[in-house]
Amino acid sequence: MSITTGDGRQRVTVQTLAEKKQKHEPIVSLTAYDYATARIADEAGVDLILIGDSLAQVVLGYGSTLPVTMDEMLHHTRIVRRGVRRAFLVADMPFGSYHTGTRKALENAVRFVKDGGAEAVKIEGGSSRVPLVRRMIDAEIPVVGHIGLTPQSVHRMGGYKVQGKTAEAIDTLLRDAVALDNAGVAALVLEGIPREVAIRITAEIATPTIGIGAGPDCDGQILVFHDLVGLTFNPPAKFVRRYCNAGELISGAIQAYRDDVRNGTFPADAESYHLPRGAKPALNEVVETSAVHQK
Repeated sequence: MSITTGDGRQRVTVQTLAEKKQKHEPIVSLTAYDYATARIADEAGVDLILIGDSLAQVVLGYGSTLPVTMDEMLHHTRIVRRGVRRAFLVADMPFGSYHTGTRKALENAVRFVKDGGAEAVKIEGGSSRVPLVRRMIDAEIPVVGHIGLTPQSVHRMGGYKVQGKTAEAIDTLLRDAVALDNAGVAALVLEGIPREVAIRITAEIATPTIGIGAGPDCDGQILVFHDLVGLTFNPPAKFVRRYCNAGELISGAIQAYRDDVRNGTFPADAESYHLPRGAKPALNEVVETSAVHQK
């Protein structure tokens, strides 16, 4: 039986994602980090919303995803949860939260589900993550995998570089994808890999693939919200399509507000509150009495 929201919409679940792959229905995914963005994305019909560790860069101002903490990610997961009714909600496990042992990783994953309201967690890495993925699924926590360009591995990779460009690297990606598929991940993010490799992975595994910089042939796509609306300060990556320039729009609005305050046109009388007519004499008396007391 399908799960519906309060307004009658069918909620997206792990089963929904699998059905979309089988029916060749594209999965629309987007990141969100606050209530307003999450609610707008959810009401716009996004299927999967990710509280990404990209929070570190686009919201908190760090230079990479590595510094963001569990507490910061959990805080924003709770916020996004309050804005989401239909979409499948996934929380990114930040660097260090699942790297120091299975027990600690499970405790952190449980926090995202129990305290944050997430419906799945996302972890980066290939075949080496399979034992952890299985343990999380055994603990009733759906897992989204992530291979290819994995930002938490930026130091090992020597930068944010396209992966899977050699025969050996392609073979590794294929093995990783199959291993995670067999382990039972709910979806698999393919980031920064050649389109041809993404086509092959998508065809060979039952798990829905979500592309970001992996071409148009994945089962779904995801973008960082701030990239999509032009709220970032650096040139966008090749795979980013900006659908509007919200940064320019917001800057223009703030400058107009600044000018109105400085030239005295904001707030206008119509934007001000007034006392009822009968209260004005009483106010005058108060002012006069105050002036007498000051003398």
